[in-house]
Amino acid sequence: MPKLISDISLIIIGSMIYALALTFLVIPNQLAEGGIPGASIILHYAFDWSPGIVNFVLTSVILLVGYRVLPRRTVFLSVLTAPLISFFIFISEGRAEPLGDPLVSAIFAGFIIGIGAGLIFRTGSSMGGSSIIARMFHYNLGWDLTRTNFALDSCIVLSGLLVIGPLNTMYTIVSLFVGKKSTDLIMEGLDTRKAVSVISTQASALADEVIKEMKTSATVFKGYGGYLKEDKDMTYIIINKFQLMRLKRIINSVDDRAFVVIHDVRDVFGGSFSWPTKKK
Repeated sequence: MPKLISDISLIIIGSMIYALALTFLVIPNQLAEGGIPGASIILHYAFDWSPGIVNFVLTSVILLVGYRVLPRRTVFLSVLTAPLISFFIFISEGRAEPLGDPLVSAIFAGFIIGIGAGLIFRTGSSMGGSSIIARMFHYNLGWDLTRTNFALDSCIVLSGLLVIGPLNTMYTIVSLFVGKKSTDLIMEGLDTRKAVSVISTQASALADEVIKEMKTSATVFKGYGGYLKEDKDMTYIIINKFQLMRLKRIINSVDDRAFVVIHDVRDVFGGSFSWPTKKK
């Protein structure tokens, strides 16, 4: 129950942020957006229809048709999310003036939209748009989910060429790029991780030194070098990005001939990569 209340709170906040970014930055500055909200905005430009009402109608139809291909929890949360976005768009549309600089508007619109979308996606909800259509094509026809979703969003954005012109369409693409990065930031968090693989003849000594100096765990794997035909050990370490320079110094102090590979880690869960504190 606490988890559900937390998710509903995030959906309300995320929907409000997302909708206000559309009505205060996107629409007044003649920009567009991907997905069903983007289609609603383009129809607003072309026919002066209310984007809030159009978004509600389109997402409702899509949810009714596509609910069978979504998990029950996602359907429940999406049924909450889609009307909330439409409601916030409806009550705030027509209340803002253009900023006069479409590029700045596109950058900040993308950033704020990404925050709102990230909060929504963190709950496992969807916005009841093109992602559901993509799931239906994937479920019924076997189409690739990611490519289908990208193709649908691209068609919606490119249709803006006929309404807002090529320049504002290019600004919209800038906004979408910034929004993607902003969404990733919310989904993954600021505390990003690095995975470090170290191939060294001193793998065990290196692991001991890392545990001692950095108070973090290290795992030693047995390996075999295909080129030299020799057994090689590898030390595998997960750290946050601020510890990377310190780890490099430790590696050099133990074995300055070690082969080091550093990977970006998108997510870490289960157990702990930190040195456990002793219970009193």
